Amino acid sequence: QVQLVESGGGLVQAGGSLRLSCATSGRTFSSYDMGWFRQAPGKEREFVTAVSWSGGSTYYADFVKGRFTISRDNAKNTVYLRMNSLKPEDTALYYCAARPRLMGRALATMEYDYWGQGTQVTVSS
Repeated sequence: QVQLVESGGGLVQAGGSLRLSCATSGRTFSSYDMGWFRQAPGKEREFVTAVSWSGGSTYYADFVKGRFTISRDNAKNTVYLRMNSLKPEDTALYYCAARPRLMGRALATMEYDYWGQGTQVTVSS
């Protein structure tokens, strides 16, 4: 299976920024759609954003639109999540996920095949 390792989480003041990274194994990174999800204690896991295998399509949840940016660097087998204007309600464990490319599939779904261990983001007020 594909191995995913997130990093970059931490404690940040409201209004601040963080950049999360997700490093992947293997030589087939460019053939995967990549997504970011988050889960706060006692709440359901939710979709945050995703980028298609080609990089040509992205999708953002309404609650992060205009604040978060997803990007990928296929040469480094890494996907990033830049988070600006962070709010206390952004506090959660953030997960990276991957799925093989398949034409026509929507990005905004929980149905990804491989998941990382998560990195904690805590935003203080």
